[in-house]
Amino acid sequence: MAGHSHWAKIKRAKAVTDARRGKHWSKLSRAIIVAARIGGPDPTMNFALRYAIEAARDENMPRDTIERAIKRGSGEGEADSFIDMNYEGYAPGGAAIFCTALTDNRTRTAGEIRNLFEHRGGTLGASGCVAWMFTKRGVLNFAKAAASEDRITEIAIDAGADDVQAGEQGYEVSCPPDAFVAVRTAFEQAGLKPESAEITMVASNNITLSGENAEKALKLIEALEDHDDIQKVYSNLDISDEEAERLSG
Repeated sequence: MAGHSHWAKIKRAKAVTDARRGKHWSKLSRAIIVAARIGGPDPTMNFALRYAIEAARDENMPRDTIERAIKRGSGEGEADSFIDMNYEGYAPGGAAIFCTALTDNRTRTAGEIRNLFEHRGGTLGASGCVAWMFTKRGVLNFAKAAASEDRITEIAIDAGADDVQAGEQGYEVSCPPDAFVAVRTAFEQAGLKPESAEITMVASNNITLSGENAEKALKLIEALEDHDDIQKVYSNLDISDEEAERLSG
């Protein structure tokens, strides 16, 4: 499927089975708090907040937890001062890594992220060193059994998507970020629920790694994802079917 790799598939499968739910909810709460602080507490008027709420609901975050985060972001209760940061670098073997973060202490976070890269054989680079390789896109994945390719394509294009790719396991619908909510809503109104739906950073080209480099790159990515301040980790890492099966095991 366009723009995605076997690493992305491993990541989605792993998240279902062994994500630390409490930590993950904390990260989702931060995203809601910041979105509400910047754009206001009304999700109908604040796209970033609406997306953050939908992402939290997808992870079964309780409604009252979501509402508390919105209130905190809009000035009720305890104040928060999170800063948006990006970190860019390379994994062992040369795969590009792009991280987004929300931190209340940029000096502390920068030092910890640098240590994670260095201790796992990677290199933390300067701002912009790999960002040019990625484009922000809305991506929705559907199982083959969900509907026919013609039906998926019809709904996607009518709603504002600009690409539909068919793979062995299903369909990937891609759209500009500002069309994401409309595309997702159109599919839901048609009774089609995506297996995954997110606004992500899609690499223009993937780099294939195997053996020790693939394993080290995945360990670095996992360590970054586990950091409290890191919201999302994107990479152009790709691996073969055989390597994916080995590493998944």
